[in-house]
Amino acid sequence: MAVLSDRDIKASINSGKLKIQPYHEDAVGPCSLDLSLGTSFRIFKNSDHTHIDPKEGIPDDIMELTTKETEPFIIHPGEFVLASTMEKVTIPNNLIARLEGRSSWGRLGIVIHSTAGKIDPGFEGNITLEVANLSNLPVSLHPGTKIAQLTFETLLSPSEKPYNKYEKAKYMHEKEPSVSRISKE
Repeated sequence: MAVLSDRDIKASINSGKLKIQPYHEDAVGPCSLDLSLGTSFRIFKNSDHTHIDPKEGIPDDIMELTTKETEPFIIHPGEFVLASTMEKVTIPNNLIARLEGRSSWGRLGIVIHSTAGKIDPGFEGNITLEVANLSNLPVSLHPGTKIAQLTFETLLSPSEKPYNKYEKAKYMHEKEPSVSRISKE
C-alpha cells in the first residue's frame, strides 16, 4: 500500500473518484485531508439507562441527538459523545481512508476516535466521530472547526466487495452520528 500525497489526493478528488462535499482545496495537507466538525452530537442519556448490554441490543433512545449550529458543544471531563463530520465522503473501491484526530485537539485532551479509524473502500456518508475529553476541564467544540484528518492508502487491487456492496454494511449513508449497531452482528 502507498499513502497518497497532496498531489494524489487533489487528483483523486478532481477526477471524481474520491468525493468530499463540501470540498475546500485548502483542507489538503502534505498527505492528508482536514475534516470539519458537524453540527450534530449524540450524548448518552445516563438517567434513563443503568447499563449497556450489546447482546441485548442497543436501545433506540440510549443517546439523545442535539444540534449546535451557532454555539459550541461543551464536552465535559470524562465525557464521551458521538459527533459527525461536516463533510460527506465517498471512498473509491481502490482506497482505504484512515481517520486521525488533529494533534492540536489531542493537546487539549480531546480524542477524536476510540477505535473506528478505518474507513472502508466504498463507504459513503458523513463520518461518525467518537469524541472523548480526557482533560480535567470542559472544552468547547465549535461546529465548522477542523477536528480530524483523513489519510488515504492505495490498495494493491480494488476491493472485490466494497462497503457499499457489503450486505452487512451498518453505517452507510450516515448524515448524523449513529449509535452502535453491534447487536446486528
